[in-house]
Amino acid sequence: MTKTMGQALTSNFLGHAPDWYKKAIIAFLVINPILMVTVGKYVTGWVIILEFIFTLAMALKCYPLQPGGLLAIEAIAMGMATPEAVKEELFVNFPVILLLMFMVAGIFFMKDLLLYVFTKILLGIRSKMILSFLFCLTSAVLSAFLDALTVTAVLITVAVGFYSVYHKIASGKKFHHEHDHGQDEEVYEYHREDLDRFRSFLRSLIMHGAVGTALGGVCTVVGEPQNLLIANVAGWDFITFVKIMAPVTMPVLVAGLMTCLLLEKTGWFGYGATLPESVRGVLEDFSEEEDAKRTIKDKAALIVQALIGLVLVVSLALHVAEVGLIGLMIIVLLTAFNGIIDEHQIGHAFEEALPFTALLAVFFAIVAVIHAQHLFQPITALVLSLEPEQQTPMLFLANGVLSMISDNVFVATVYINEIKAALDAGTITKEHFDKLAIAINTGTNLPSVATPNGQAAFLFLLTSALAPLIRLSYGRMVIMALPYTFVLGGVGIACVIAFV
Repeated sequence: MTKTMGQALTSNFLGHAPDWYKKAIIAFLVINPILMVTVGKYVTGWVIILEFIFTLAMALKCYPLQPGGLLAIEAIAMGMATPEAVKEELFVNFPVILLLMFMVAGIFFMKDLLLYVFTKILLGIRSKMILSFLFCLTSAVLSAFLDALTVTAVLITVAVGFYSVYHKIASGKKFHHEHDHGQDEEVYEYHREDLDRFRSFLRSLIMHGAVGTALGGVCTVVGEPQNLLIANVAGWDFITFVKIMAPVTMPVLVAGLMTCLLLEKTGWFGYGATLPESVRGVLEDFSEEEDAKRTIKDKAALIVQALIGLVLVVSLALHVAEVGLIGLMIIVLLTAFNGIIDEHQIGHAFEEALPFTALLAVFFAIVAVIHAQHLFQPITALVLSLEPEQQTPMLFLANGVLSMISDNVFVATVYINEIKAALDAGTITKEHFDKLAIAINTGTNLPSVATPNGQAAFLFLLTSALAPLIRLSYGRMVIMALPYTFVLGGVGIACVIAFV
Protein backbone atom coordinates (compact mmCIF):
# COMPACT_ATOMS: atom_id res chain seq x y z
CA MET A 1 0.00 0.00 0.00
CA THR A 2 2.93 2.32 0.83
CA LYS A 3 4.43 1.76 -2.60
CA THR A 4 1.11 2.41 -4.30
CA MET A 5 0.59 5.63 -2.32
CA GLY A 6 4.15 6.70 -3.11
CA GLN A 7 3.59 6.10 -6.81
CA ALA A 8 0.35 8.10 -6.66
CA LEU A 9 2.08 11.04 -4.96
CA THR A 10 4.91 10.95 -7.50
CA SER A 11 2.44 10.80 -10.37
CA ASN A 12 0.40 13.68 -8.98
CA PHE A 13 3.43 15.93 -8.43
CA LEU A 14 3.56 18.30 -11.45
CA GLY A 15 1.11 16.04 -13.31
CA HIS A 16 2.20 14.87 -16.76
CA ALA A 17 5.57 16.67 -16.72
CA PRO A 18 8.46 14.32 -17.62
CA ASP A 19 10.05 12.37 -14.75
CA TRP A 20 13.45 14.01 -15.34
CA TYR A 21 11.81 17.43 -14.98
CA LYS A 22 10.12 16.44 -11.72
CA LYS A 23 13.42 15.12 -10.36
CA ALA A 24 15.17 18.36 -11.37
CA ILE A 25 12.63 20.50 -9.47
CA ILE A 26 12.87 18.26 -6.39
CA ALA A 27 16.68 18.48 -6.59
CA PHE A 28 16.45 22.28 -6.72
CA LEU A 29 14.23 22.36 -3.64
CA VAL A 30 16.59 20.05 -1.72
CA ILE A 31 19.83 21.78 -2.76
CA ASN A 32 18.77 25.38 -2.05
CA PRO A 33 18.64 25.17 1.80
CA ILE A 34 21.97 23.32 1.80
CA LEU A 35 23.53 26.05 -0.33
CA MET A 36 22.20 28.80 1.92
CA VAL A 37 23.86 27.21 4.96
CA THR A 38 27.15 26.43 3.18
CA VAL A 39 27.78 29.32 0.76
CA GLY A 40 25.39 32.03 1.95
CA LYS A 41 22.34 33.90 0.70
CA TYR A 42 23.99 35.82 -2.15
CA VAL A 43 25.16 32.74 -4.09
CA THR A 44 21.95 30.87 -3.24
CA GLY A 45 19.95 33.81 -4.60
CA TRP A 46 21.72 33.57 -7.95
CA VAL A 47 21.14 29.80 -8.03
CA ILE A 48 17.41 30.37 -7.42
CA ILE A 49 17.30 32.90 -10.28
CA LEU A 50 18.93 30.36 -12.63
CA GLU A 51 16.50 27.68 -11.45
CA PHE A 52 13.59 30.03 -12.05
CA ILE A 53 14.86 30.88 -15.54
CA PHE A 54 15.06 27.11 -16.14
CA THR A 55 11.34 26.79 -15.34
CA LEU A 56 10.58 29.58 -17.81
CA ALA A 57 12.72 28.00 -20.54
CA MET A 58 11.00 24.63 -19.96
CA ALA A 59 7.50 26.12 -20.09
CA LEU A 60 6.38 23.52 -22.64
CA LYS A 61 7.15 20.72 -20.18
CA CYS A 62 5.26 22.40 -17.35
CA TYR A 63 3.64 25.82 -16.98
CA PRO A 64 6.11 27.86 -14.87
CA LEU A 65 3.57 28.91 -12.25
CA GLN A 66 3.84 25.66 -10.26
CA PRO A 67 7.61 24.95 -10.25
CA GLY A 68 8.48 28.65 -10.16
CA GLY A 69 5.98 29.15 -7.37
CA LEU A 70 7.53 26.34 -5.33
CA LEU A 71 10.95 27.97 -5.69
CA ALA A 72 9.52 31.36 -4.65
CA ILE A 73 7.74 29.87 -1.62
CA GLU A 74 10.93 28.12 -0.54
CA ALA A 75 12.99 31.31 -0.98
CA ILE A 76 10.57 33.27 1.23
CA ALA A 77 10.48 30.44 3.80
CA MET A 78 14.31 30.47 3.94
CA GLY A 79 14.31 34.20 4.67
CA MET A 80 15.70 35.30 1.29
CA ALA A 81 12.94 37.94 1.33
CA THR A 82 9.94 38.67 3.54
CA PRO A 83 6.26 38.24 2.70
CA GLU A 84 5.96 41.99 3.33
CA ALA A 85 8.59 42.65 0.62
CA VAL A 86 6.61 40.51 -1.86
CA LYS A 87 3.45 42.44 -0.94
CA GLU A 88 5.28 45.73 -1.59
CA GLU A 89 6.44 44.51 -5.01
CA LEU A 90 2.86 43.55 -5.88
CA PHE A 91 1.51 46.92 -4.74
CA VAL A 92 4.15 48.86 -6.69
CA ASN A 93 3.29 46.88 -9.81
CA PHE A 94 -0.45 46.74 -9.20
CA PRO A 95 -1.25 48.72 -12.42
CA VAL A 96 0.27 45.85 -14.43
CA ILE A 97 -1.84 43.31 -12.56
CA LEU A 98 -4.94 45.44 -13.21
CA LEU A 99 -4.02 45.55 -16.91
CA LEU A 100 -3.87 41.76 -17.17
CA MET A 101 -6.96 41.20 -15.06
CA PHE A 102 -9.31 43.63 -16.77
CA MET A 103 -7.96 44.77 -20.15
CA VAL A 104 -7.44 41.25 -21.56
CA ALA A 105 -10.86 40.24 -20.23
CA GLY A 106 -12.41 43.39 -21.71
CA ILE A 107 -11.07 42.64 -25.18
CA PHE A 108 -12.49 39.10 -24.86
CA PHE A 109 -15.93 40.66 -25.32
CA MET A 110 -14.72 42.34 -28.51
CA LYS A 111 -13.66 39.05 -30.10
CA ASP A 112 -16.64 38.83 -32.47
CA LEU A 113 -15.63 42.11 -34.11
CA LEU A 114 -11.95 41.13 -34.28
CA LEU A 115 -12.81 37.71 -35.71
CA TYR A 116 -15.03 39.36 -38.32
CA VAL A 117 -12.21 41.75 -39.33
CA PHE A 118 -9.57 39.03 -39.62
CA THR A 119 -11.97 36.76 -41.53
CA LYS A 120 -12.66 39.44 -44.13
CA ILE A 121 -8.93 40.13 -44.47
CA LEU A 122 -8.12 36.44 -44.94
CA LEU A 123 -10.77 35.73 -47.55
CA GLY A 124 -10.82 39.12 -49.26
CA ILE A 125 -7.18 39.16 -50.36
CA ARG A 126 -5.69 36.56 -52.70
CA SER A 127 -2.08 37.77 -52.68
CA LYS A 128 -0.25 35.94 -49.87
CA MET A 129 2.35 38.71 -49.70
CA ILE A 130 -0.26 41.45 -49.19
CA LEU A 131 -2.26 39.21 -46.85
CA SER A 132 0.81 38.53 -44.66
CA PHE A 133 1.66 42.24 -44.65
CA LEU A 134 -1.87 43.15 -43.54
CA PHE A 135 -1.93 40.42 -40.87
CA CYS A 136 1.36 41.69 -39.49
CA LEU A 137 0.31 45.35 -39.66
CA THR A 138 -3.18 44.76 -38.26
CA SER A 139 -1.74 42.72 -35.38
CA ALA A 140 0.74 45.52 -34.69
CA VAL A 141 -1.94 48.23 -34.63
CA LEU A 142 -4.31 46.18 -32.49
CA SER A 143 -1.52 45.22 -30.07
CA ALA A 144 -0.55 48.87 -29.65
CA PHE A 145 -4.05 49.79 -28.47
CA LEU A 146 -5.19 46.52 -26.92
CA ASP A 147 -2.45 44.14 -25.84
CA ALA A 148 -0.31 41.46 -27.52
CA LEU A 149 -1.71 38.55 -25.50
CA THR A 150 -5.30 39.35 -26.48
CA VAL A 151 -4.49 39.86 -30.16
CA THR A 152 -2.63 36.53 -30.20
CA ALA A 153 -5.70 34.90 -28.65
CA VAL A 154 -7.80 36.31 -31.52
CA LEU A 155 -5.32 35.01 -34.13
CA ILE A 156 -5.43 31.57 -32.51
CA THR A 157 -9.24 31.57 -32.47
CA VAL A 158 -9.40 32.59 -36.15
CA ALA A 159 -6.87 29.96 -37.23
CA VAL A 160 -8.44 27.14 -35.20
CA GLY A 161 -11.85 28.09 -36.58
CA PHE A 162 -10.71 27.96 -40.22
CA TYR A 163 -8.66 24.80 -39.67
CA SER A 164 -11.56 22.97 -38.04
CA VAL A 165 -13.93 23.96 -40.88
CA TYR A 166 -11.68 22.60 -43.62
CA HIS A 167 -10.67 19.55 -41.57
CA LYS A 168 -14.35 18.71 -41.15
CA ILE A 169 -15.02 18.95 -44.90
CA ALA A 170 -11.83 17.02 -45.71
CA SER A 171 -13.16 14.25 -43.48
CA GLY A 172 -16.39 14.02 -45.51
CA LYS A 173 -18.67 15.86 -43.10
CA LYS A 174 -20.87 18.97 -43.31
CA PHE A 175 -20.41 22.29 -41.52
CA HIS A 176 -23.02 21.49 -38.85
CA HIS A 177 -21.65 18.01 -38.01
CA GLU A 178 -19.75 17.24 -34.81
CA HIS A 179 -16.07 16.54 -35.51
CA ASP A 180 -12.71 16.11 -33.77
CA HIS A 181 -10.28 18.22 -35.83
CA GLY A 182 -7.34 17.00 -33.73
CA GLN A 183 -7.37 13.55 -35.38
CA ASP A 184 -6.45 12.90 -39.03
CA GLU A 185 -7.72 9.30 -39.34
CA GLU A 186 -10.94 10.34 -41.12
CA VAL A 187 -9.29 12.77 -43.57
CA TYR A 188 -9.68 11.52 -47.14
CA GLU A 189 -6.39 10.62 -48.82
CA TYR A 190 -6.83 13.08 -51.70
CA HIS A 191 -7.33 15.94 -49.17
CA ARG A 192 -4.15 15.26 -47.19
CA GLU A 193 -1.78 17.21 -49.45
CA ASP A 194 -4.07 20.27 -49.37
CA LEU A 195 -4.35 19.91 -45.60
CA ASP A 196 -0.55 19.95 -45.22
CA ARG A 197 -0.31 23.03 -47.48
CA PHE A 198 -3.07 24.68 -45.46
CA ARG A 199 -1.12 23.98 -42.25
CA SER A 200 1.98 25.59 -43.77
CA PHE A 201 -0.11 28.58 -44.90
CA LEU A 202 -1.61 29.08 -41.43
CA ARG A 203 1.75 28.55 -39.75
CA SER A 204 3.42 31.36 -41.69
CA LEU A 205 0.42 33.67 -41.34
CA ILE A 206 0.21 33.16 -37.58
CA MET A 207 3.94 33.75 -37.15
CA HIS A 208 3.71 37.02 -39.12
CA GLY A 209 0.80 38.00 -36.87
CA ALA A 210 2.67 37.01 -33.69
CA VAL A 211 5.67 39.12 -34.73
CA GLY A 212 3.22 41.92 -35.51
CA THR A 213 2.09 41.84 -31.86
CA ALA A 214 5.72 42.42 -30.85
CA LEU A 215 6.14 45.27 -33.36
CA GLY A 216 3.03 47.05 -32.07
CA GLY A 217 3.36 45.90 -28.48
CA VAL A 218 6.62 47.78 -27.93
CA CYS A 219 5.05 51.12 -28.94
CA THR A 220 2.54 51.85 -26.16
CA VAL A 221 1.99 51.33 -22.44
CA VAL A 222 -0.70 48.68 -23.02
CA GLY A 223 1.10 46.66 -25.69
CA GLU A 224 3.05 44.46 -23.28
CA PRO A 225 2.76 44.01 -19.48
CA GLN A 226 6.28 45.34 -18.81
CA ASN A 227 5.59 48.54 -20.79
CA LEU A 228 3.07 49.70 -18.21
CA LEU A 229 5.46 48.72 -15.44
CA ILE A 230 8.26 50.80 -17.03
CA ALA A 231 5.92 53.73 -17.71
CA ASN A 232 4.64 53.60 -14.15
CA VAL A 233 8.15 53.75 -12.68
CA ALA A 234 9.24 56.45 -15.14
CA GLY A 235 6.08 58.54 -14.68
CA TRP A 236 5.06 58.51 -18.36
CA ASP A 237 1.46 58.64 -19.58
CA PHE A 238 0.19 57.02 -22.79
CA ILE A 239 1.16 59.83 -25.19
CA THR A 240 4.51 60.52 -23.51
CA PHE A 241 5.44 56.85 -23.75
CA VAL A 242 4.60 56.74 -27.47
CA LYS A 243 6.66 59.88 -28.19
CA ILE A 244 9.68 58.79 -26.17
CA MET A 245 9.80 55.33 -27.74
CA ALA A 246 9.05 56.47 -31.32
CA PRO A 247 12.67 57.11 -32.45
CA VAL A 248 13.30 53.38 -31.94
CA THR A 249 9.89 51.78 -32.39
CA MET A 250 8.87 53.44 -35.67
CA PRO A 251 12.00 52.46 -37.70
CA VAL A 252 11.75 48.95 -36.24
CA LEU A 253 8.08 48.75 -37.28
CA VAL A 254 8.97 49.67 -40.86
CA ALA A 255 11.90 47.23 -40.92
CA GLY A 256 9.70 44.44 -39.51
CA LEU A 257 7.01 44.98 -42.14
CA MET A 258 9.63 45.00 -44.92
CA THR A 259 11.02 41.73 -43.54
CA CYS A 260 7.52 40.24 -43.72
CA LEU A 261 7.31 41.08 -47.44
CA LEU A 262 10.83 39.76 -48.10
CA LEU A 263 10.15 36.43 -46.37
CA GLU A 264 6.95 35.91 -48.36
CA LYS A 265 8.69 36.84 -51.60
CA THR A 266 11.64 34.48 -51.06
CA GLY A 267 9.94 31.68 -49.13
CA TRP A 268 12.87 31.53 -46.71
CA PHE A 269 12.62 30.12 -43.16
CA GLY A 270 9.34 28.27 -43.79
CA TYR A 271 7.32 31.19 -45.18
CA GLY A 272 5.65 31.71 -48.56
CA ALA A 273 3.03 28.92 -48.57
CA THR A 274 -0.20 29.92 -50.33
CA LEU A 275 -3.81 29.00 -49.60
CA PRO A 276 -4.93 26.04 -51.78
CA GLU A 277 -7.92 26.93 -53.96
CA SER A 278 -9.90 23.95 -52.68
CA VAL A 279 -9.47 25.20 -49.13
CA ARG A 280 -10.39 28.77 -50.10
CA GLY A 281 -13.63 27.50 -51.66
CA VAL A 282 -14.61 25.67 -48.48
CA LEU A 283 -13.83 28.68 -46.27
CA GLU A 284 -15.74 31.09 -48.53
CA ASP A 285 -18.79 28.82 -48.42
CA PHE A 286 -18.57 28.70 -44.65
CA SER A 287 -18.20 32.49 -44.38
CA GLU A 288 -21.23 33.04 -46.59
CA GLU A 289 -23.26 30.63 -44.48
CA GLU A 290 -22.20 32.46 -41.29
CA ASP A 291 -23.06 35.85 -42.83
CA ALA A 292 -26.48 34.52 -43.82
CA LYS A 293 -27.12 33.31 -40.26
CA ARG A 294 -26.08 36.64 -38.71
CA THR A 295 -29.18 38.25 -37.20
CA ILE A 296 -30.01 41.93 -36.65
CA LYS A 297 -29.12 41.35 -33.00
CA ASP A 298 -25.67 40.00 -33.98
CA LYS A 299 -25.06 42.99 -36.28
CA ALA A 300 -26.06 45.38 -33.51
CA ALA A 301 -23.54 43.68 -31.21
CA LEU A 302 -20.77 44.23 -33.80
CA ILE A 303 -21.68 47.93 -34.05
CA VAL A 304 -21.59 48.28 -30.26
CA GLN A 305 -18.18 46.59 -30.14
CA ALA A 306 -16.82 48.95 -32.83
CA LEU A 307 -18.12 52.05 -31.00
CA ILE A 308 -16.76 50.91 -27.64
CA GLY A 309 -13.47 50.11 -29.39
CA LEU A 310 -13.27 53.80 -30.31
CA VAL A 311 -14.04 54.72 -26.69
CA LEU A 312 -11.16 52.46 -25.63
CA VAL A 313 -8.65 54.10 -27.99
CA VAL A 314 -9.67 57.62 -26.96
CA SER A 315 -9.61 56.72 -23.25
CA LEU A 316 -6.11 55.29 -23.54
CA ALA A 317 -4.84 58.24 -25.58
CA LEU A 318 -6.21 60.78 -23.06
CA HIS A 319 -5.24 58.60 -20.06
CA VAL A 320 -8.62 59.21 -18.44
CA ALA A 321 -7.87 56.56 -15.81
CA GLU A 322 -5.45 53.75 -14.94
CA VAL A 323 -5.21 51.35 -17.87
CA GLY A 324 -6.67 48.43 -15.92
CA LEU A 325 -9.63 50.56 -14.84
CA ILE A 326 -10.26 51.49 -18.48
CA GLY A 327 -10.36 47.75 -19.16
CA LEU A 328 -12.93 47.31 -16.40
CA MET A 329 -15.00 50.10 -17.97
CA ILE A 330 -14.85 48.27 -21.32
CA ILE A 331 -16.07 45.07 -19.64
CA VAL A 332 -19.06 46.90 -18.12
CA LEU A 333 -19.98 48.71 -21.36
CA LEU A 334 -19.64 45.69 -23.67
CA THR A 335 -21.51 43.29 -21.40
CA ALA A 336 -24.25 45.79 -20.52
CA PHE A 337 -25.01 46.85 -24.10
CA ASN A 338 -24.68 43.37 -25.58
CA GLY A 339 -26.83 41.60 -22.99
CA ILE A 340 -24.13 39.47 -21.33
CA ILE A 341 -25.41 39.34 -17.76
CA ASP A 342 -24.83 35.76 -16.59
CA GLU A 343 -21.92 35.19 -14.22
CA HIS A 344 -20.59 32.10 -16.01
CA GLN A 345 -20.54 33.97 -19.35
CA ILE A 346 -18.45 36.73 -17.83
CA GLY A 347 -16.17 34.23 -16.10
CA HIS A 348 -14.86 32.83 -19.39
CA ALA A 349 -13.30 36.21 -20.19
CA PHE A 350 -10.87 35.90 -17.30
CA GLU A 351 -9.60 32.40 -18.13
CA GLU A 352 -6.93 33.50 -20.60
CA ALA A 353 -5.18 36.15 -18.50
CA LEU A 354 -5.40 34.96 -14.89
CA PRO A 355 -2.84 32.11 -15.16
CA PHE A 356 -0.31 34.61 -16.48
CA THR A 357 -1.38 37.13 -13.80
CA ALA A 358 -0.61 34.51 -11.14
CA LEU A 359 2.75 33.79 -12.80
CA LEU A 360 3.50 37.53 -12.77
CA ALA A 361 2.92 37.56 -9.01
CA VAL A 362 5.54 34.80 -8.72
CA PHE A 363 7.88 36.97 -10.84
CA PHE A 364 7.49 39.74 -8.28
CA ALA A 365 8.28 37.32 -5.44
CA ILE A 366 11.56 36.43 -7.17
CA VAL A 367 12.20 40.15 -7.76
CA ALA A 368 11.74 40.69 -4.01
CA VAL A 369 14.52 38.14 -3.43
CA ILE A 370 16.74 39.96 -5.95
CA HIS A 371 16.19 43.26 -4.16
CA ALA A 372 16.64 41.84 -0.67
CA GLN A 373 19.94 40.18 -1.57
CA HIS A 374 21.13 42.99 -3.92
CA LEU A 375 21.85 40.39 -6.60
CA PHE A 376 21.83 42.69 -9.64
CA GLN A 377 23.68 45.61 -8.08
CA PRO A 378 27.13 44.50 -9.40
CA ILE A 379 25.74 44.16 -12.96
CA THR A 380 24.00 47.52 -12.75
CA ALA A 381 27.15 49.10 -11.31
CA LEU A 382 29.19 47.63 -14.18
CA VAL A 383 26.79 49.08 -16.79
CA LEU A 384 26.73 52.46 -15.04
CA SER A 385 30.53 52.50 -14.84
CA LEU A 386 30.73 52.64 -18.65
CA GLU A 387 30.74 55.89 -20.56
CA PRO A 388 27.19 57.35 -20.69
CA GLU A 389 26.90 56.82 -24.47
CA GLN A 390 27.84 53.14 -24.02
CA GLN A 391 25.33 52.42 -21.27
CA THR A 392 22.13 52.45 -23.33
CA PRO A 393 23.28 49.98 -26.06
CA MET A 394 24.83 47.69 -23.43
CA LEU A 395 21.58 47.71 -21.43
CA PHE A 396 19.64 47.00 -24.65
CA LEU A 397 21.87 43.97 -25.36
CA ALA A 398 21.80 42.70 -21.76
CA ASN A 399 17.99 42.90 -21.61
CA GLY A 400 17.67 41.34 -25.07
CA VAL A 401 19.86 38.32 -24.32
CA LEU A 402 18.28 37.70 -20.91
CA SER A 403 14.77 38.05 -22.38
CA MET A 404 15.57 35.40 -25.01
CA ILE A 405 16.42 32.80 -22.39
CA SER A 406 13.93 33.73 -19.67
CA ASP A 407 10.99 36.13 -20.00
CA ASN A 408 10.84 39.79 -20.99
CA VAL A 409 8.44 40.80 -18.19
CA PHE A 410 10.74 39.29 -15.55
CA VAL A 411 13.87 40.92 -17.02
CA ALA A 412 12.23 44.34 -17.42
CA THR A 413 10.91 44.22 -13.86
CA VAL A 414 14.40 43.59 -12.49
CA TYR A 415 16.26 46.20 -14.54
CA ILE A 416 13.77 49.09 -14.35
CA ASN A 417 13.82 48.78 -10.57
CA GLU A 418 17.62 48.70 -10.55
CA ILE A 419 17.99 51.92 -12.54
CA LYS A 420 15.20 53.53 -10.50
CA ALA A 421 17.28 52.77 -7.41
CA ALA A 422 20.27 54.42 -9.11
CA LEU A 423 18.13 57.48 -9.88
CA ASP A 424 16.87 57.69 -6.31
CA ALA A 425 20.45 57.40 -5.04
CA GLY A 426 21.51 60.31 -7.27
CA THR A 427 23.87 58.14 -9.32
CA ILE A 428 22.14 59.10 -12.59
CA THR A 429 20.04 62.04 -13.75
CA LYS A 430 16.37 61.85 -14.77
CA GLU A 431 17.34 62.49 -18.40
CA HIS A 432 19.80 59.59 -18.36
CA PHE A 433 17.24 57.41 -16.53
CA ASP A 434 14.78 58.02 -19.39
CA LYS A 435 17.37 56.89 -21.94
CA LEU A 436 18.10 53.71 -19.98
CA ALA A 437 14.35 53.05 -19.63
CA ILE A 438 14.01 53.25 -23.43
CA ALA A 439 16.84 50.71 -23.75
CA ILE A 440 15.13 48.39 -21.26
CA ASN A 441 11.73 48.61 -22.94
CA THR A 442 13.02 48.08 -26.49
CA GLY A 443 15.64 45.55 -25.38
CA THR A 444 13.09 43.33 -23.65
CA ASN A 445 10.46 43.67 -26.40
CA LEU A 446 12.41 43.27 -29.65
CA PRO A 447 15.18 40.61 -29.44
CA SER A 448 12.90 38.50 -27.22
CA VAL A 449 11.02 37.27 -30.33
CA ALA A 450 13.94 34.83 -30.72
CA THR A 451 12.34 32.21 -28.46
CA PRO A 452 8.78 31.33 -27.40
CA ASN A 453 9.61 31.81 -23.72
CA GLY A 454 10.91 35.34 -24.43
CA GLN A 455 7.44 36.78 -25.13
CA ALA A 456 4.21 35.98 -23.32
CA ALA A 457 2.26 36.09 -26.60
CA PHE A 458 4.67 33.63 -28.26
CA LEU A 459 4.50 31.27 -25.30
CA PHE A 460 0.71 31.55 -25.34
CA LEU A 461 0.72 30.60 -29.03
CA LEU A 462 3.06 27.65 -28.53
CA THR A 463 1.04 26.22 -25.63
CA SER A 464 -2.31 26.78 -27.39
CA ALA A 465 -4.55 24.20 -29.05
CA LEU A 466 -3.50 25.59 -32.44
CA ALA A 467 0.22 24.74 -32.29
CA PRO A 468 -0.11 20.94 -32.65
CA LEU A 469 -2.77 21.32 -35.36
CA ILE A 470 -0.47 23.36 -37.64
CA ARG A 471 2.68 21.47 -36.54
CA LEU A 472 4.25 24.52 -34.88
CA SER A 473 6.94 23.14 -32.55
CA TYR A 474 9.40 25.03 -30.35
CA GLY A 475 12.24 24.46 -32.83
CA ARG A 476 10.18 25.48 -35.85
CA MET A 477 9.04 28.66 -34.11
CA VAL A 478 12.66 29.58 -33.30
CA ILE A 479 13.69 29.06 -36.95
CA MET A 480 10.75 31.08 -38.28
CA ALA A 481 11.46 33.89 -35.80
CA LEU A 482 15.20 33.97 -36.61
CA PRO A 483 15.13 36.56 -39.45
CA TYR A 484 12.84 38.80 -37.41
CA THR A 485 15.19 38.46 -34.41
CA PHE A 486 18.14 39.79 -36.38
CA VAL A 487 16.15 42.60 -38.02
CA LEU A 488 14.30 43.77 -34.91
CA GLY A 489 17.35 43.44 -32.69
CA GLY A 490 19.74 44.97 -35.23
CA VAL A 491 17.59 47.94 -36.21
CA GLY A 492 16.60 48.40 -32.55
CA ILE A 493 20.15 48.73 -31.23
CA ALA A 494 21.16 50.90 -34.22
CA CYS A 495 18.34 53.32 -33.37
CA VAL A 496 19.21 53.25 -29.68
CA ILE A 497 22.80 54.23 -30.56
CA ALA A 498 21.78 56.85 -33.15
CA PHE A 499 18.72 58.49 -31.61
CA VAL A 500 18.61 57.86 -27.84
